[in-house]
Amino acid sequence: MTDFAELTDEILAFKHYQQAERGMAENTIISYAHDLQRYADWFVAGQMKNFRKPTLGELADYISFMRDEKLAPASMARHLVSLKMLYRFLKLEERADPAAVELLSSPALWERIPQVLSPESVEKLLAAPVPSDRFFLRDRAILETMYATGCRASEVVGLKVADVYLDAMFCKCTGKGSKQRIVPLGSKAIAALRVYLGETRTGSVMATPSEYVFLSRAGKKLDREILWSIVKKYVKRAGLHRKTSPHTLRHSFATHLLSGGADLRAVQEMLGHASIGTTQIYTHVDRNRLKQMHKLFHPRG
Repeated sequence: MTDFAELTDEILAFKHYQQAERGMAENTIISYAHDLQRYADWFVAGQMKNFRKPTLGELADYISFMRDEKLAPASMARHLVSLKMLYRFLKLEERADPAAVELLSSPALWERIPQVLSPESVEKLLAAPVPSDRFFLRDRAILETMYATGCRASEVVGLKVADVYLDAMFCKCTGKGSKQRIVPLGSKAIAALRVYLGETRTGSVMATPSEYVFLSRAGKKLDREILWSIVKKYVKRAGLHRKTSPHTLRHSFATHLLSGGADLRAVQEMLGHASIGTTQIYTHVDRNRLKQMHKLFHPRG
């Protein structure tokens, strides 16, 4: 019997247990079954080694998968309850080790520290586009802009020429809820944008002028999927972790600013976070700097 067949059999046994011994409502049983089927489909895709003894890392990956599937927080919470109930049943039957599953309600898992590139890795990524690439100027400007501003992928592709003020060294981003914010541009990003825009975005077919900064081969506004593929192309070339994504540059932007001593409120404003609590997740990276400051200035450091 394959591992997937074993898991589906265990889910069926759990369903029978709910019906016969727990007397649960049919709608509740159906909901559990639906949630666990998603888990089984994720498992069969090769995302877990042994469903009978899942690791905390694997379960965190499952949560990330649900987020990528755009599940609402309430739906995710229900899925995790279903998972915990299944593994408690399997523990009762002495057929699985649910230790990691019992930690699913831990804030450490829900508020998982985002993946962040080191400054050296960022440099590798930004240097990955080379002049022989067909869209070298555009791609270099994209990567420099993403790291310089910490903008979301949707904000980068939505950036308009009229919103970029190179002489004043800032751009105007339109974020969630159509809220606009001003974000500074660094010298490297300004230089890359100046060359790219000055060369009329080499490689694009400019049948009619476009209001958007970053354009496709046909001279149209890029979409997020193309932006994603552009970043992935250079991530692979730079030899970085395969999970590095456009959002990783946003995480790295915030992390590196805070590590360098930037004010948390200023970073919140640049990221466009409504709550400073969202920005505080990045403060974990400040530990090394704080230790150094303590050692340098504390009398008993």
